[in-house]
Amino acid sequence: MSGLILYIANKNYSSWSFRPWMAMTGCGIAFEERLVRFDFPAGNPDIRAISPTGQVPVLQHGALKICESLAIIEYVAELFPQAGLWPRDVGQRALARAFSMEMATGFRALRNACPMNMRRKPRSIALPDGVMDNVRRIEAIWTECLNRSGGPFLFGAFSAADAMFAPVVNRFSSFLLTRDDTAARYMQAMSSHPAFIQWQAAALLEPWIVPEDEVPGELPALQP
Repeated sequence: MSGLILYIANKNYSSWSFRPWMAMTGCGIAFEERLVRFDFPAGNPDIRAISPTGQVPVLQHGALKICESLAIIEYVAELFPQAGLWPRDVGQRALARAFSMEMATGFRALRNACPMNMRRKPRSIALPDGVMDNVRRIEAIWTECLNRSGGPFLFGAFSAADAMFAPVVNRFSSFLLTRDDTAARYMQAMSSHPAFIQWQAAALLEPWIVPEDEVPGELPALQP
């Protein structure tokens, strides 16, 4: 064990937890996972003892605590430079970081209208303004990367950039957002990755429902 502890929230919903978890798992970096349930009406009161921001994910390494998904990935990439979290080529590495930052800071319309939900049965909804603009930009990023690298992942081999877009794969599939052939092939590669499969399988076993993270009008029945 590397001495790394990754605090995450519910796997069904927590897109930000999914990103560093998939990056580290997909690149073979050992860590201890600790799940902090976020199915309380006002949030989990225990989270403040873990996270200085009151949010997860949080990576703990000894006395050091790092918040924010992309910062966690960058820290781990420096600890394990041979793990391949970023592309080796300096130019491709810069692009991977740029697209990852765009994912971390953008696409608000898509995030707000189409939350990540691993258990949701695929179906479309009426989309507010801006969502399809976000979808087309993501399709363009994927197409640019895959045409350059040849796939199956954005920069050829699996990298942190793929992990940053992993929740989008669920969103596109769950809400039937794309008919683009290149996007479909990439989504198939991602959803077939062992780390993606492992996360999704665990998410589907979770009994907890968080109404705030469900699409309005689609609240599923509570599990016994």
